[in-house]
Amino acid sequence: MRFHKLTLLASVFLTVAMSLIALIFDYTKDIIVHDQRTFYLAFISCVVLIFVLNYIILDSLFNVYGKKQIRRISTILPDEFSTEDDNELNFQELGERVSQFSQKNATELDTMKEMEIYRKEYIGNVSHELKTPLFSIQGYVETLIDGGVEDLTIRDKYLERIDKSVERLLTIVKDLDMINQYESGEITLNITSFDINALVKEIIDLLDLEAQRKDSKVQLQTSSAQIFVKADKHKISQVLINLISNAIHYANRDKAQIIIQTNILKNKVLVEVKDNGMGIKPENLPRIFERFYRVETSRNRTDGGSGLGLAIVKHILEAHGENISVQSVYLEGTEFTFLLNKSI
Repeated sequence: MRFHKLTLLASVFLTVAMSLIALIFDYTKDIIVHDQRTFYLAFISCVVLIFVLNYIILDSLFNVYGKKQIRRISTILPDEFSTEDDNELNFQELGERVSQFSQKNATELDTMKEMEIYRKEYIGNVSHELKTPLFSIQGYVETLIDGGVEDLTIRDKYLERIDKSVERLLTIVKDLDMINQYESGEITLNITSFDINALVKEIIDLLDLEAQRKDSKVQLQTSSAQIFVKADKHKISQVLINLISNAIHYANRDKAQIIIQTNILKNKVLVEVKDNGMGIKPENLPRIFERFYRVETSRNRTDGGSGLGLAIVKHILEAHGENISVQSVYLEGTEFTFLLNKSI
């Protein structure tokens, strides 16, 4: 309907313009013979005037029409795309806003798809982690019920295995609860000043039997006998236990070495955990801090922890305002590094 109105107005304008031309021609016909040059100048001036007037009027009409359409389109855009200057928008600016809106929607859809893939993978990992000890417990209990309880040797062995499976279930649940608390911001840090070297030595002693079983040597290398840091001692011990224990478990060569280095860097303390084990393939590096992600999928899950160790490490250090980085060469070794605040 609006286009019909514009056509009608344009027709009226052209009719008036033609009338003006006719009047001018009638007025100047007597001088055509006497002064042809004056007539042509008058005619050209009239055409220019009509063109200018036509441009101004049609431009105004289409501007009014365009702004009405822009305002209508703007009403369907989200609030974040609306501003006080919406009445001054032109089609180019509106196009840019629509493009931004489309790009944002596409990004959100991609994120939702990624989250859905992660959710499915996460649920699958949780069920797999819980299924292994549960099936073990079920098998041992069925054997005992079917008469194995009468044999004291079988009974004691299976009860011990049931106890280990239950302990593994509790570890998974406890670690899951810890990560959820970290992500929801419910865990507070107990910041104290302590000697990081002394803590590393305690953990080396704690994991000594585990290292001996793997024929691995764990040692501390430091630039100073004592280095005090400001952090949550209990949670940093969790970080070190996870990193050192992983290094021991993934040692794949005789006389494997795990070295923990501590060095002072101005107001920070650099902690490095290095090993000469199996290393990590480049394609696996970006995912090693994900929940339940295992570098060696063939590894027997009953031999390891909950599969949440590195995810917990990442969350603990982020709670301290620090990041953890990893460098690895497949079949040569891996190095984890992180910083802590130096105690003054």
